Amino acid sequence: MLLILLLLIPAIGGVLAWLSGARHPDWPRWIAIFALAADLLLTLPLIGRAVMPGQSAWITSIDLPWIPQLGISFELNLDGLSLVLILLTIVLGLVSVVISWSEITERVGLFHANLLWATTGVIGVFLALDLFLFFFFWELMLVPMYFLIALWGHEHRFYAAIKFVIFTQGSSLLMLVAILALVFIHQRATGQLTFDYLALLGTKMSAATAFWLMLGFFIAFAVKLPAVPFHTWLPDAHTEAPTAGSVLLAGVLLKTGAYGLLRFVVPLFPAAAHEFAPVAMTLGVAGILYGALLAFGQNDMKRMIAYSSVSHMGFVLLGVFAWNTLALQGVVVQMLAHGVSTGALFILVGALQERIHTRDMRLMGGLWGAMPRLSGFGMIFAIASLGLPGLGNFIGEFLILLGSFRASVPFTVIASLGLVAGAAYALLLVQRAFHGRTAAQPGSAKPYDLTARHIAVMGGLVLAIIGLGVYPQPVFDQVAPGLAALQHEGTPPGNTPMEGQP
Repeated sequence: MLLILLLLIPAIGGVLAWLSGARHPDWPRWIAIFALAADLLLTLPLIGRAVMPGQSAWITSIDLPWIPQLGISFELNLDGLSLVLILLTIVLGLVSVVISWSEITERVGLFHANLLWATTGVIGVFLALDLFLFFFFWELMLVPMYFLIALWGHEHRFYAAIKFVIFTQGSSLLMLVAILALVFIHQRATGQLTFDYLALLGTKMSAATAFWLMLGFFIAFAVKLPAVPFHTWLPDAHTEAPTAGSVLLAGVLLKTGAYGLLRFVVPLFPAAAHEFAPVAMTLGVAGILYGALLAFGQNDMKRMIAYSSVSHMGFVLLGVFAWNTLALQGVVVQMLAHGVSTGALFILVGALQERIHTRDMRLMGGLWGAMPRLSGFGMIFAIASLGLPGLGNFIGEFLILLGSFRASVPFTVIASLGLVAGAAYALLLVQRAFHGRTAAQPGSAKPYDLTARHIAVMGGLVLAIIGLGVYPQPVFDQVAPGLAALQHEGTPPGNTPMEGQP
């Protein structure tokens, strides 16, 4: 029942927020906060359950009949990996509501309804183990995100929203075909029609069939990650989305792609994924370098941060297909740290645009004197993005490189160049926006600094990124049983796990 409540509370909260918007603009905001806070209170007691003696990898689960004639059930399972990603989703959802308090002034009820429904879809993706139910939530989270971009975005919002839908829906259809093919192959082999992930593990099929089905899943998740060359929707979507939309995109939706690779691609098709690993790692390295290079060449601060996400998520793709303990631990920390640091940078860009009415760094400069608090937080999260030791991004990238070194030395050496490129664009952002000679601002009035509400949010995110960098062990402990189970399922039959694997 707990898992159903995690979905029902934000879903019903979205309906109430929409209906209450006509009465008072603040009611949807408070409803959204209460709904997400209730989810957080339900989730917090589950922390630590995964490492209790005698506890299986699954902390809690529920399996109810849905469409039994087709072998479809309402199956939700929670392990440590799902738990940390759901916590990230809820926290960034709360942050999105708070930072949108003054930015969103039109159709406030509908805005918060879509925000809560997008959160519902993402939580469902992290919980669903019936493949039909997973696909349902995968599609559900895309619809409200489309409206967030199209209705509350910037100048070219319709173009960005349609491009977002075309890329994500098109790739989702490939995954649907792969899901159906996998289900029918399993039925032919066993006589059982089921969409149950646990039942479909180890389905017997030819190597060629497994490769093509794996590719259908991989493309869908690579588009959402995003991996080069499937990344081109991301900069436009980030640039045109409202601040809350950018935070959810960078902090949460990209992580669903990484989660899909971890949960479905490798465990369902271990031999095919092992064969495909060199190609996937090549795409990961290409994303690291290409994203960093394009980030360095941007003048729009939002596009710079968007391309930096392509680079950072390239490390995630590299680590997933290295498929050893160190690399997978790094993948989890990188997902969390990227969600915090990049989400924080998008918040700061939104606050900056609200104050000086531009994102063009050529029109900035010397902002530290006028907005020292905003500039200080900007510098902290910029150096977190470049991977400064002591902050969460460093732990994630270091472990990924250490783990991928055991899988492929050449890929690791090339990927490490992305750290240098990351330092270049992050320091460029700080120099052009906050230091140097003060540029002529578009507005005549002196820009005001962060408010108490923004300072509280940014302070919490600073503590989170420092905590991940200084003491990540609780995260490792929480996800260890789930990652061990995934590694066991994702090791091809007859293969000997390399050093660093359980």
